[in-house]
Amino acid sequence: MGLIIIAAVFQSANGQFLSAQNLSNLAVQIASTGVMAIGVVLVLLLGEIDLSVGSVSGLTAAAMVILNVQLGWPAAIAIAAAVAFGAVIGLVHGLIFAKAGVPAFILTLAGLIGWQGLQLFILGNHGTINIPYQGGIASLANTFYPPAVGYALGAVVVATHLLSTIKQRQRRREAGLRTQPLLQLLVRAALLLVLLVGVTAVLGKWRGVPLSLLIFGGLVVITDLVLRRTRFGRRIFAVGGNIEAARRAGINVARVRISVFVLCSAFAAVGGLLAASRLFAVNQQSGSGDVLLNAIAAAVIGGTSLFGGRGSTYSALLGMLVIGAVSNGMDLLNQVSSVKFMITGAVLLAAVVIDSLSRRNRNASGRA
Repeated sequence: MGLIIIAAVFQSANGQFLSAQNLSNLAVQIASTGVMAIGVVLVLLLGEIDLSVGSVSGLTAAAMVILNVQLGWPAAIAIAAAVAFGAVIGLVHGLIFAKAGVPAFILTLAGLIGWQGLQLFILGNHGTINIPYQGGIASLANTFYPPAVGYALGAVVVATHLLSTIKQRQRRREAGLRTQPLLQLLVRAALLLVLLVGVTAVLGKWRGVPLSLLIFGGLVVITDLVLRRTRFGRRIFAVGGNIEAARRAGINVARVRISVFVLCSAFAAVGGLLAASRLFAVNQQSGSGDVLLNAIAAAVIGGTSLFGGRGSTYSALLGMLVIGAVSNGMDLLNQVSSVKFMITGAVLLAAVVIDSLSRRNRNASGRA
């Protein structure tokens, strides 16, 4: 509802806001930070925070372009190495956090500063390294597919969603639990199909469906399935909801925490790669500025609780749409950065207040 109001306000102020060109640009702009927000959601589900995602994205992107541009590594291997580098950084964070007991806030704050320093060190006197326009790295954020590809993928997503929900309904019925009416599941799947077809049709009027948006959306769907359908995902919710209860239930809490920090930094690396691909360059400012703020804000605005145990990766998608729409609309209205920051901060504050009130109500009703 909030997103619809934002779109209506900016469309009334500037008729170009809902144009195919602007929506296509918005889709490409939100993809990189949105991928980082997926990792932030995972850490927030534990009731922790990772302040280093921006620095990790900049550092891994710098490592990638050095391997590809200066050392001549193939783009695919340079990308894989950068993501693996990010995972190793997350492993370091996770081990220190889970084994040494260092608070995540302090640990990742040190990471924010330290990894940014390493980024400046490896970039050295070059400062900025440009990416070839026709290379494999540049194609990540600058490849667009015809609408037919979007329609086909949309059909696959809806079919997978419908089969998954029907299978879950069947298992709940067999277990004697309350189930949703089949008609409600079918209506929900139909609405999802209409939404995906509409988005594809709009994007098709400009350059087509961007590959970076498909990567972002694909990671959201896959990570959500992992969280809701696998034992590992349920353990993340269990640890974030009540760590002592999770430990008494036999869950290896340290392993879950380490795994989540590894995933968070790996997602930060992927986000950094997409940002570098969109800008055709990596420089000393990559991963800095409002990147960290927007990644965390997207997760919270989308509905992930700061207190752990409650949230969804779809909150990264929804939150980034809100933040991206506000930023994009402000740009169309020629507003300065100070106004954009104040409005984004107000939206974030509202989301946190709603989360706190919701948590208080759940505690009062015994549903926490």
